[in-house]
Amino acid sequence: MTGDRAGDYRILHEAALRDYLAGLPDIAALLGGEPASWEITEVGDGNLNLVFIMKGASGGVAVKQALPYVRLVGESWPLPLSRAHYEYLALSRQAQLAPGLVPALLHHNEALALTVMELLEPHIIMRKGLVAGTQYPGFVGDITTFMARTLFFTSDLALSAAEKKEGIAAFAGNHALCKITEDLIFTDPYRIAEQNRWTAPYLDALAASLRDDMELHVAISRLKLKFMASPEALLHGDLHTGSIMVTDRQTRVIDPEFAFYGPMGFDVGAVLANLLMAYFASAGHERAPGERAAFEAWVLATVEKVWNEFARKFLDLWRVEGTGDAYPVSLFAGERGAARLEAERQIYMQRLFADTVGFAAAKTIRRIFGLAHNIDFELIEDAKKRAISEARAVRLARAMMVEAGTFRTIADVTSAARKLRDWQPELTD
Repeated sequence: MTGDRAGDYRILHEAALRDYLAGLPDIAALLGGEPASWEITEVGDGNLNLVFIMKGASGGVAVKQALPYVRLVGESWPLPLSRAHYEYLALSRQAQLAPGLVPALLHHNEALALTVMELLEPHIIMRKGLVAGTQYPGFVGDITTFMARTLFFTSDLALSAAEKKEGIAAFAGNHALCKITEDLIFTDPYRIAEQNRWTAPYLDALAASLRDDMELHVAISRLKLKFMASPEALLHGDLHTGSIMVTDRQTRVIDPEFAFYGPMGFDVGAVLANLLMAYFASAGHERAPGERAAFEAWVLATVEKVWNEFARKFLDLWRVEGTGDAYPVSLFAGERGAARLEAERQIYMQRLFADTVGFAAAKTIRRIFGLAHNIDFELIEDAKKRAISEARAVRLARAMMVEAGTFRTIADVTSAARKLRDWQPELTD
């Protein structure tokens, strides 16, 4: 699976990539035909990497190669190639814990920071489908299984202390990617930062208010501390709807290069944030009033189901597979012990829900005022309509952070979102 480490790193563009894959017998056989006939398409639309689709007479593969810098910015922002190896490690572990929910790994070359994976067809990036108003009936079951299993089985609830610490150590070197998160999500949107951007001039006053909001600064700093200091489980680290590929019935999670051990609510919150942003952006994609009402109702129902199903599956795993060093079974013997442990499980999930709500809010604000934005909003052509949708999302996000105690259940979140659907913000002209 892992390629030869010998040789210097080089960027493989089309001709070089064709030659490289032709030298891998298993990959060449999968593609079929003569290498000269293989079709290569560069499809990378992300912020960091090169991504190619290679198709031959018999089949196809996806190829991802890390660049030594942030692609969105350029060579002025260098980035370690080791992130590709952490992504490979994460995908390998996720494949074990949540089989069938990540692409199959076919080849990895650590020196080239290159991975060859299963070509997912006819899957599309979920975010693109949500912009189009598409509903995905298989999504809730798949994403909640993925999160429940990958988070539970890499936590102290399932692992011995030694196993858990070994896991933390394996990903501890991915700190450069963590630093991106720490800055772009938890710090930059709340201060003047060169790479910040927003829908100007309409959101100028709102951007300024974030920089002057001390209650919000305290709330985001608490979340940042939790992100930095709570290695609860192996996280995907960037689990948004641009890192999920779907069909009506299948879901595949991709791109875990931000993987590290952190607070579970960060992954769950990322999924919920992106669904909520799709909800608020929907009005801007309407061609006629009420056209997307069914889609919007589905999105909010999906938000509720994602949390509720995740919590149910996570608790079921804990009840059956809870053999880790945390909460030793020997301390909770008999009916009295079992009842007390079950009560503690519910308290644990309440804390996890509070974390999830906060991290969802942080992920929302960064996508509107930080460096990397979502096409959910960006594809709304009318800038004023876009700003209105974004302001609604930010109003909810601020409440979720600063007034966290008012969101006791996931229904509280969706109810608040629904009330803001037609709220008219005051914009800067």
